[in-house]
Amino acid sequence: MISVILPGTKNKKHTMKRLMLYCVLIFTAPFVITGCGNNAGNTTTTADSTAKKGITKAAWGNYDGKDVFLFTLTNAKGNQVKISNYGGTITSWVAPDKSGAKNSIVLGYDSLSGYLAHPPYFGATVGRYGNRIGNAQFTLDGKTYKLAANNGKNSLHGGLKGFDKQVWDASTASDSVPSLTLKYVSKDGEEGFPGNLSVTVQYTLTDDDELKLEYSATTDKATPINLTNHSYFNLTGDVSNTILNHKLQINADNYTPVDTSLITTGVIAPVKGTPFDFTTPTAIGTRIDLVKGGYDHNFVLNSKGGTLQQAATLTDSVSGRKLEAFTTEPGLQFYTGNFLDGSLTNHDGKAIKQHTALCMETQHFPDSPNKPQFPSCILKPGETYHTVTVYKLSVGQ
Repeated sequence: MISVILPGTKNKKHTMKRLMLYCVLIFTAPFVITGCGNNAGNTTTTADSTAKKGITKAAWGNYDGKDVFLFTLTNAKGNQVKISNYGGTITSWVAPDKSGAKNSIVLGYDSLSGYLAHPPYFGATVGRYGNRIGNAQFTLDGKTYKLAANNGKNSLHGGLKGFDKQVWDASTASDSVPSLTLKYVSKDGEEGFPGNLSVTVQYTLTDDDELKLEYSATTDKATPINLTNHSYFNLTGDVSNTILNHKLQINADNYTPVDTSLITTGVIAPVKGTPFDFTTPTAIGTRIDLVKGGYDHNFVLNSKGGTLQQAATLTDSVSGRKLEAFTTEPGLQFYTGNFLDGSLTNHDGKAIKQHTALCMETQHFPDSPNKPQFPSCILKPGETYHTVTVYKLSVGQ
């Protein structure tokens, strides 16, 4: 029972009007408060609890003379993933923590302008070759191909204008299905790579809070290909917290050491007895000081690739969240945001500092075009490149 004390009134007519006004204020107040917190320009608040399962599309600007859109995938629980056809970029993944508070577990921006300023691949689909190619060149079928050296002397994530900086063609199967298909044709010679490469990436958000990424491609000339997603995760949903207390387990008994320019040496080395041993759940900060610069290394998954198997498990005690990675790929790049320096801000306006987010990029091994001992990354005409990665989010107590 709610008691309402009305101020003095001159007549019954005014009294009844005021009584009706107070009733309206009382019963609508909770909704007004909620509405004030749900700022459309701030994805760290809450997902739209009234949104129906499916996918929606909103205009998000223009780039290279092409329209850019932001798609919102909503599952039956009301949890949401937002993806732009600019760069195939995952801009947010909003879901509750153990207390029910909703915020985004990935870094991102609320507007296209943030991405046009070229942050370090936040949420992007990277290619034609994700990760590094040594000396920005490779030889295939007797011909040497020279690439842009955009990472010191090496080529990184497809070059100066990789897939992360392209506007993809987007399509959806149904408004009621939270699934998005993006397509892009990379022309022969683009960024120095051979062959016309037709690429499709499908993103699906399941009711079990699984984000499935399915990649496929065909080519008319033999070419290296290595597609991955470059989302930066912080399971607390707040970049004021580092990821050093997150616990990580990687199902890999080996990794690929790197030289001073972060190019793989070609050696496959055991993790046992090294700071790279994540075969059991280990706090990321436990041994990070023993790795110069922090972790930015490829782990050789025990599954060897080919079938969808669990690659890694990430947990956070603050939020109670757990993120599991499954993939058909043979490798996983674990990166601890070593080059984040506070000069960029997240969509909530907070500075993104070193070790406040991490990446788990499923992949073929770095510099595979120059390392014949590594699993082949060469796609030939008549073949179909097809890989699947699933990130599954859950919450404990």
